[in-house]
Amino acid sequence: MKKAMTTIFLCAALAFAQGPRGNGGTPPDPAKMIEMRVNMLANQLSLTETQKTQATKIFTDAQTASQTARTAMQTARESLGDAIKKNNIASIDQLSHDIGAATTELTSIESKAQAAFYAILTADQQAKYDSMPGRGMGGRGMGGPGMGGPGPSGMWRRR
Repeated sequence: MKKAMTTIFLCAALAFAQGPRGNGGTPPDPAKMIEMRVNMLANQLSLTETQKTQATKIFTDAQTASQTARTAMQTARESLGDAIKKNNIASIDQLSHDIGAATTELTSIESKAQAAFYAILTADQQAKYDSMPGRGMGGRGMGGPGMGGPGPSGMWRRR
């Protein structure tokens, strides 16, 4: 069961990381991803309706708070590619710094959301949560500190 949940997390994160596809070019809706995340947690942890509502708000607020950092990271990554092609060392250094700052912000936002979610759980639910793959304190949570895709930031890359 744990292996299946890990696979589901990975598939969801990778699907979102791939960006637009055959559904008319529209990337997956973050609200739908949050809904799926909360439903999975509700099933695994037997969340109450109140806890589900609280979790949805926590993760939605984190998604909203992370938008500026996600946009900054996406822009910096695109610019970094150009700087690499031009061998622009000064730009590479600055853009690497910018990506690091955005990563820090995304990690902080997601970690605070995880802490807020953990705080609404009962002791029994916390014990179950801690035993879930990648869920223990300091674990990556759903797809990483950035609430989704690969990489240390959990950045959902769109191409």
